[in-house]
Amino acid sequence: MTHVMNTYARQPVAFSHGEGSWLVDTEGKRYLDALSGIAVNTLGHNHPDLVHALSHQASQLLHTSNLYRVPLQEALADKLASLSGMDEVFFCNSGCEANEAAIKLARFYGHRQGVDNPSIIVMEHAFHGRTMATLSATGNRKTQAGFEPLVSGFVRVPYNDIEAIRQVAEHNKNVVAVLIEMIQGEGGIHLADDQFQRDLRTFCDKKGWLLMTDEVQCGIGRTGKWFGFQHSGVRPDVVSLAKGLGSGVPVGACMVGGRAAGLFGPGNHGSTFGGNPLAMRAAKTTIDVLERDQLLENADKMGHAIRNGLRDRIGHFPEVVDIRGRGLMIGVELDRPCGELVGLARDAGLLINVTADSVVRLLPSLNITQADVDTLVERLTAVITHYLGK
Repeated sequence: MTHVMNTYARQPVAFSHGEGSWLVDTEGKRYLDALSGIAVNTLGHNHPDLVHALSHQASQLLHTSNLYRVPLQEALADKLASLSGMDEVFFCNSGCEANEAAIKLARFYGHRQGVDNPSIIVMEHAFHGRTMATLSATGNRKTQAGFEPLVSGFVRVPYNDIEAIRQVAEHNKNVVAVLIEMIQGEGGIHLADDQFQRDLRTFCDKKGWLLMTDEVQCGIGRTGKWFGFQHSGVRPDVVSLAKGLGSGVPVGACMVGGRAAGLFGPGNHGSTFGGNPLAMRAAKTTIDVLERDQLLENADKMGHAIRNGLRDRIGHFPEVVDIRGRGLMIGVELDRPCGELVGLARDAGLLINVTADSVVRLLPSLNITQADVDTLVERLTAVITHYLGK
């Protein structure tokens, strides 16, 4: 018996250590990690640069609080601003905290514009977190059930539908922002069309709305560019980050520019642990290694290799609806619920998960090698082929 609260349907395995894209369980069995902690372990496991940086930082400072300057925080903010084109960065500890900051910013902006009850347009099948506001913004009734009353102020529209957004604008004069994932991760690896993103940017400019992008899962190089919005050439007003930013150390960020820059002042928002030296060192090291080792290029190349390899082997199966993604954010959609594939793959020494009931989600580390890609494709092909009775 354990006293850990029963909030997860945990798999019957525990890991003792890892190396690169591989994990070893407490019984000594090796697994290729194609999930990387749900897009968190950007540099894989036990990366020497990260281990050294964290060990060194732990010997100096872990935490001082935001009552004082944190030089590493300033350096990381400058780097993120340079990579993204944004102007200011607020540091927190997780994706839902980053999205909470974005939601607060939008409401604050709305009140500054004279809107007493500001609303935010959100998407069907979105996932923005499990705090009350981010849960309310999420488009999944299963995760919302039992937690009503939800937070008001959200208007939901279909994904990739600019006309639906125009229709909302005609009838709702309280809208002040749009919040969108560039790639819906939990929703099944669905990509926002590049033209839709450009049209949305234009429409937000026309209406004076904030364009806010949730890059918690797809940001920090996972798509082959630093941020998902860079594929379409748009620049949002607010961007939320977390997951892969610290390669396993909890860190989130809310970046702002354009209309959202300069909104928050002292006392408007805060975080006790956010931006602490250890998290900042983890994030700065992650970015340094991504740049030095050209891992964005690797993510793009290995992503194509995985998708093409799977298409060659199982793409012709009528049960395979689609194999899609960008960089190392990949979904394999079947024509049926396929949750049991998780256990079958684990037995075969491969760690995956299934989201939206019927989509196998692959999120390997950005430094995955060609040899490990070949193993991933081989093992997943065998598991899906067996599952479909081929």
